Amino acid sequence: MARFCTTCGSPMDDAAVFCAKCGKGATGTPPPPGAVMSPPISSSADGLQDNIAGMLAYVTIIPAIIFLVVAPYNRNRFVRFHAFQSLFFALAWFVINVALAFLPFVMSMPLRSLVGLLGLAIWIILLVKAYGGQKWKLPVIGDIAEKQADTI
Repeated sequence: MARFCTTCGSPMDDAAVFCAKCGKGATGTPPPPGAVMSPPISSSADGLQDNIAGMLAYVTIIPAIIFLVVAPYNRNRFVRFHAFQSLFFALAWFVINVALAFLPFVMSMPLRSLVGLLGLAIWIILLVKAYGGQKWKLPVIGDIAEKQADTI
């Protein structure tokens, strides 16, 4: 009889002690017919789920600051990473826009439009990746955010 992991629903060998996909203990029984199993998303102790909090950190800098100050989010490495990356991304966006403001008007308009579209695309990718529970690091900003998230 085939066994399935009770956590993620993936098929397992009869002799397996742990699930090869999610690593949980293999005390599972077959799921009911037609049941769709998906991996659980952890939540921050009676608060928002981690992926929702990570995504909300990118919606202006206010939620990012709140998540860095308020428990239990300030102890969650995933949420802290996205909050720091959000703050550093907003700072970089601001600095780039200020630098472009010093260019002559004729040169700055097409360049500002291009930078604005690129920034919007990156912001949407960050939102989607955080919602998916992934840690997508921006080239320089992501490394700095990861170092900050590791310090508690």
